[in-house]
Amino acid sequence: MNAATDAVTDALRDLHSRFAGIDDGELADYIPQLALADPEAFGLALISMDGHRYGAGDAGVPFTIQSVSKPFVYALALSVLGIDEVSRWVNAEPSGEAFNAISLELGTGRPDNPMVNAGAILTTALIPDTPGAPRFGRILDCLSRFAGRMLDVDEQVYFSEVVAGDRNRALAYLIRSTGPLPVDPVAAVETYFRQCSVRVTAMDLAAMAATLANGGVNPLTGDTVVTEPVAVRVLAVMATCGMYDASGDWLLRVGLPAKSGVSGGLIAAGPARFGLASYSPLLDPTGTSVRGHRAIGALSERLGLHLMHNPALAGSTVTLVTTADDLPSAPKAERERARRERVAVVAAQGALDFTAAERVLYALDEADSRETVAVVLDLLQVTDIGTVARAMLRSGFAGLTAGGRRTAVVDPAGRLREPGDEVVAPWCFATREEAVAWCIREPGG
Repeated sequence: MNAATDAVTDALRDLHSRFAGIDDGELADYIPQLALADPEAFGLALISMDGHRYGAGDAGVPFTIQSVSKPFVYALALSVLGIDEVSRWVNAEPSGEAFNAISLELGTGRPDNPMVNAGAILTTALIPDTPGAPRFGRILDCLSRFAGRMLDVDEQVYFSEVVAGDRNRALAYLIRSTGPLPVDPVAAVETYFRQCSVRVTAMDLAAMAATLANGGVNPLTGDTVVTEPVAVRVLAVMATCGMYDASGDWLLRVGLPAKSGVSGGLIAAGPARFGLASYSPLLDPTGTSVRGHRAIGALSERLGLHLMHNPALAGSTVTLVTTADDLPSAPKAERERARRERVAVVAAQGALDFTAAERVLYALDEADSRETVAVVLDLLQVTDIGTVARAMLRSGFAGLTAGGRRTAVVDPAGRLREPGDEVVAPWCFATREEAVAWCIREPGG
């Protein structure tokens, strides 16, 4: 891990340390295999729109996806059938009830939404099933493309689901009794159990959430998994229904489209910004990970991630990543020394929020990876620096300085500086040439 991007990883590690000791909640013992999960397991993962991955704790520990599969199978149904046909079978209204409640519309029998079990079973049943493309094969391929790697099924959990799944069978038969279940209830529930038993990690879930946040394009593979309109509709349903009877409170306090699962997985998506996921199997009464809920809520508050916040201006944040070879106003000897001593320059523009600052930090890492001896950050074209972005940039520069790099900032207004500051010095060069000249000065000069 490079010094600059430690700013994001450190935030995840801090939250992991802060909430790892919480032992509230219960394991999902109504599915016998899930009751065997390690109650101490806790992982956090974040993937940016540029495909940068960050993790803390047990971000690579496998577990089954459970209800976190629902948004992605809904996305598959929308892609195959279209919104009008899917909506004919499954509504999109918040139920205000638990995940396994009987939530069927009077007169039509439609489940309230695709995030509750009744709606998810019906959504799964809508996926076409042909000899050349079996229903579950389509679902597994879809989930794998969202994750950016081939996933598999935990057969032990699947059999445990089969043994303990009477309520889901009852929901399927109840839906069928009202008319709107297009396949045999036994077949529908069997596929649903297998779907819930697909094995993932928190990092996989972060990739899946990031793909939705990125308009359906997986930021790790570049694969267009679903179209942008489909991704938008899925995020909308996640925002209003993804946390069941706690969806309103979640949106009010955390402000991100999200989906929980009874194995302890939890995803949240920041549209055009990031995918975020956690894993911790101790659950609250709504079936949501206790540690995951608190950690993602705290991260949203800490980094200003609430969907309703005023975002930074659109546009490219990083405009230059180079070595300081081109200094037209500098003497020839100075240019040659800058080249020889490998001074890296990163220039940014626009308004910097969390997402923009993450991109700047990653660019600083890229520059630092070129075996440079000094790094210059040019902020002359930056119009605004948010509180979170400012803290992230300071943290990144502190890491670079601690790693032995000379650092300088082109920022005459001193927007990153604090009184008595020695995180990086000096902060306030007026031009890029002056900053580079300071970086290549003789020691003590």
